Amino acid sequence: MSIRNTLDTLLSERILIIDGAMGTMLQREGLEEADYRGERFPDAPGQLKGNHDVLCLTRPDILEKVQRAYLEAGADILETNTFSSTTIAQADYGLEEAVEDLNRESARIARALCDEYTARNPDKPRFVAGVLGPTNRTGSISPDVNNPGYRNTSFDELRGAYAQATRALLDGGAHLIMVETIFDTLNAKAALYAIMEVAEARGEDVPIMISGTITDASGRTLSGQTTEAFYNAVAHAKPVSVGLNCALGAEQLRPYVEELSRVATCWVSAHPNAGLPNEFGEYDQTPEEMAGLVKEFAESGFLNMLGGCCGTTPDHIQAIATAVEKVPPRKRPERPTAMRLSGLEPLTIDGSGLFVNIGERTNVTGSARFKRLIKEGDFDTALEVARDQVEGGAQLIDVNMDEGMLDSEEAMKTFLNLIAAEPDIARVPVVIDSSKWSVIETGLKCIQGKGIVNSISLKEGEEAFLQQARLVQRYGAAVIVMAFDEDGQADTRERKFEICKRSYELLTEKLEFPPEDIIFDPNIFAVATGIEEHNEYGKAFFEACGDIKRELPHAKISGGGEQRVFLVPRQQPGARGDARGFSLPRHEGGYGHGHRQRGSARGVRRGSQGSPRPYRRRAL
Repeated sequence: MSIRNTLDTLLSERILIIDGAMGTMLQREGLEEADYRGERFPDAPGQLKGNHDVLCLTRPDILEKVQRAYLEAGADILETNTFSSTTIAQADYGLEEAVEDLNRESARIARALCDEYTARNPDKPRFVAGVLGPTNRTGSISPDVNNPGYRNTSFDELRGAYAQATRALLDGGAHLIMVETIFDTLNAKAALYAIMEVAEARGEDVPIMISGTITDASGRTLSGQTTEAFYNAVAHAKPVSVGLNCALGAEQLRPYVEELSRVATCWVSAHPNAGLPNEFGEYDQTPEEMAGLVKEFAESGFLNMLGGCCGTTPDHIQAIATAVEKVPPRKRPERPTAMRLSGLEPLTIDGSGLFVNIGERTNVTGSARFKRLIKEGDFDTALEVARDQVEGGAQLIDVNMDEGMLDSEEAMKTFLNLIAAEPDIARVPVVIDSSKWSVIETGLKCIQGKGIVNSISLKEGEEAFLQQARLVQRYGAAVIVMAFDEDGQADTRERKFEICKRSYELLTEKLEFPPEDIIFDPNIFAVATGIEEHNEYGKAFFEACGDIKRELPHAKISGGGEQRVFLVPRQQPGARGDARGFSLPRHEGGYGHGHRQRGSARGVRRGSQGSPRPYRRRAL
């Protein structure tokens, strides 16, 4: 049986116990600088004391002692001592070259202990969770308050560092990988991308645990996401579990664990701190007090895994294990099929509404004013355009930088980084819109939530289509598929549906792409032109939409094309799935769209008093 299947079986039967804090226990050992340097790092620059990760190389006996104590206390899952074992974090100590050894050796020590205890009692198998910490940099937040668009790391740098660590952890024997203490979901998405990339290269199924950090009573991560928005952004990785840890004690963490338990369709974990720190930065909550609090979590049906973070000791873990030993685990809920997106806040698109408003003025091909602002480098005023869209009722904003005189990749990155610093804009998901894959990928590396890619198609054949769709999936986004294939843009009902059906089957069967995250744009050609051959274009569009609704379960529909028809299809009796109306902009060039007409509908319009309000589109 695979590790994933074994974990699923165990988690359906009982609450599994995660170990506790490493730093708390190491502080008791009274270690000195010489312990951290050992024979391996006598000439390392600066102070190494406090860099606990190096102890797997310099004092492995101490690491083994602590981890053995947690196993004796009842831990089922032992975390590797690799919270800072990335080149990014170890750069502070000048130990980047040691990163692979740190991860591999830490995993090896934990695996040897887990194998020993599993052999003693095969009915209680022990597992090694290879830990990927958050690093000391963030992809979504600028370290310079005067330059909100600046970043001191990048998605690709994070991804590379996490991939290196993941490979070494797996080489050392880790059963699964835990991405924990997530304060910035963009960092976590880079880690998840790296894990999936490594797993594919190795031909292995690597189970993933994900654990975020709610930083204060606002109920948000440090980078601003709510619990549900965070879950929506990471669920694409199909984790074994999603949970919360650190920053708060159990009492403060309870409402967010409850929320996560409601929305997560995977298993749920929690390993809170031993209360809040006192004025000396120490944790006073006793094992009995903490166990009493988390037992109530379990009895309320919130949990499948439970452990401790800062301030917890083997005594805390033993008390927790005893408290929940006979409490049944949480059952995974069955949620209705829906597209679940997020910015800083969640957006669910299901069968409860008629259409979705997408603000399109942040699109250089759809707004002359926005194009002028971007070309002039006036991003501050361009942000006001985005803010007006959201205040005017846009539930998503479409960002497009396809203009011949622009460095489109740089413009996309700059604008999305600036949006991330504006909570009133960043609260909604982003539609990353371009006819150039390089621009789309640049955008995907900037958003911490779950957005939409506009768009991909079969224009360049199945191989290119599937490759792009696979990457969309790995970045964690929904996708718009245009009605194009190798023979060009579809203009009849039959061709439109044929291409959409072929695309749907490729996505769902070859990639297991969630059908609820697929949006079709069947495209409408010019109508009412007086040219006889154009008379059937509108009819073909609507009839193809009906075919998609009936035959492709859960797929959504957007209206596009030269006249920017916005379709609001209604559910018909007996139809399977649901269809949503999306307003989406055109591209000039990229996917065969004709010349852009002036005067087409925009994302918001002004009322008689100049206040922004959503533009209501009608099907022509």
